[in-house]
Amino acid sequence: MLFENVNNTMLFSIISFLYMMFFGIIFIIKRKIKSTELSIFKAIVFANIICLISECFLVFLIMSKSDIIGLSLKIFNVCLFTYVWLIGLYTYIVIFTNEEDKKNTIKFKLYGLFYILVIIGLLILPAYLNDVAYMQYSYGPSINLLYIVVGFLLVTITLIVLKNYKKIKGKKAIPILILAVLISINAIIQYIWPNILLCNSIFSLVTFIMYFTIENPDVKMIEQLNIAKDQADRANKAKSDFLSSMSHEIRTPLNAIVGFSQSLKEEDLPPSAIEEVDDIIEASETLLDTVNGILDISKIEANRIEIVNTTYDFHKVFDELVALSKARLGDDKPIEFRYSMAQDIPKYLYGDYARIKQVVLNFLTNAIKYTKEGYIDFNVSNITKNGICRLIIKVEDSGIGIKKESLNKLFNKFERLENENSTIEGTGLGLAITKKLVELMHGKIIVQSIYGKGSQFMVILDQKVVENQENVVAENNKEEDNKLSDISGKKVLIVDDNTLNLKVAARLLKQYNLNIEEVDSGFKCLDLIGAGNNYDLILMDDMMPKMSGKETFKKLKEDSTFNTPVVILTANAISGMKEQYLAEGFNDYLAKPIEKAELSRVLNKYLG
Repeated sequence: MLFENVNNTMLFSIISFLYMMFFGIIFIIKRKIKSTELSIFKAIVFANIICLISECFLVFLIMSKSDIIGLSLKIFNVCLFTYVWLIGLYTYIVIFTNEEDKKNTIKFKLYGLFYILVIIGLLILPAYLNDVAYMQYSYGPSINLLYIVVGFLLVTITLIVLKNYKKIKGKKAIPILILAVLISINAIIQYIWPNILLCNSIFSLVTFIMYFTIENPDVKMIEQLNIAKDQADRANKAKSDFLSSMSHEIRTPLNAIVGFSQSLKEEDLPPSAIEEVDDIIEASETLLDTVNGILDISKIEANRIEIVNTTYDFHKVFDELVALSKARLGDDKPIEFRYSMAQDIPKYLYGDYARIKQVVLNFLTNAIKYTKEGYIDFNVSNITKNGICRLIIKVEDSGIGIKKESLNKLFNKFERLENENSTIEGTGLGLAITKKLVELMHGKIIVQSIYGKGSQFMVILDQKVVENQENVVAENNKEEDNKLSDISGKKVLIVDDNTLNLKVAARLLKQYNLNIEEVDSGFKCLDLIGAGNNYDLILMDDMMPKMSGKETFKKLKEDSTFNTPVVILTANAISGMKEQYLAEGFNDYLAKPIEKAELSRVLNKYLG
């Protein structure tokens, strides 16, 4: 610490102080994000200003020949050490921010303890000012301690920065290295000319440079991003509302088409008419698959699709997949459908069997679509170990195959790989959905294909083995018993504002020999119940004008004596709707178009 020509030193210190004050005020006024890095930088700016104030005050005391110069020297030393200590803290933050919080806490405490001990030493140890031949400079144990700890810190900081240079983001290392270099130059200059004081000038320069390297994104830009995010959220909600509406509007007429077609098949029709009815049903199922695919991909984009694990009978799932594939294959194509399942696959597994069926059925459907002749081989093997059954499901065909350059975009959304097969129905969503579902189930898909010769899709999925199978068997036997129940003569009320839907529901219920009554509004439903009519089951549509199904249900529940099961019957089949309806208090959920199997399940559950 040296002082020569105190008047010039005082003037220079005041100019530096005014500049840093102006800089500090601008920094504080400017809107900033909250971060640890910015908090430490704010402390560095404040420490720099305090250093300049203490320097000006010390110069003033020297000029006035005050008796408290020794104490002022110690305070000045404390300020200089604090600045360098904060630089060390800043260095640690920008390099080791990803370490465990526990490790960081311990290191921060030790670094804080080091700071306290050095400050105590600087204040306790004596410091002197020597005035020789127009040259004032400081000396003493306190000054020696300052040189030692500052030198130690700067060397340590420099080595840490150089060692971890790749970890430091952007240009954050530049001001730290500049500080180390300039302080080293300053030490050499002071050794030769001990009357030159440059520490605070160096600190001010480094602080100024550091300002342009810290992460301080424009707050206005952040606000604009937040506005854009809100707009995107609103657009996403509007898309969900649109999908809900689209699902309802498409499923409502589909319900009539599928329902009447299925009923017609049971009539005594000529063979040509039965074939046409089958074509109608197939076209309806294709349209329904398209709607479901669009809804699924939207759920995936919104991260709203979930894997629901339950205990299931894998042998039953396999048999259903074979039956569905054979039905879709029909008798028209000269294709040999081969299937096999390893005998040692445990009967009962724990996983999302509905999603597994969706994945495998998509591969089987694609094989049927793109294979004109030859074979389709459906094979399931397994590796069972430590309570985990690894299913290895393969679907191989002798179809058109996939070009090598097309394999990378096979799972892209809306991607149709073969232009020459553009007449084949589909949206290109199936494989994109399948890939996401397999990823959600922590599985893996492997694709091998030779263009013009065929393809093989392999899915690897881990499922838990259900050890306590007695309860599962008992539960399944209970379900089988329910299927044998006689429900003829039971009274069912159907509430739907759409005349076609009423006809479809009545037609499907006709085979069960039920007493059916129909109304086209929630108001009429309330009137019937209020007049003392009793029913064994109510099937209620939701989206009805003036009074929705939910509102009607709430009115019914206001009567404490009302205990009739109410099943929501709706075309609103997007993700999460079933859970919402059940949370509202509805006993069960039926989606339109009505599946006969689901309808049978509901009727047997509440009327059996």
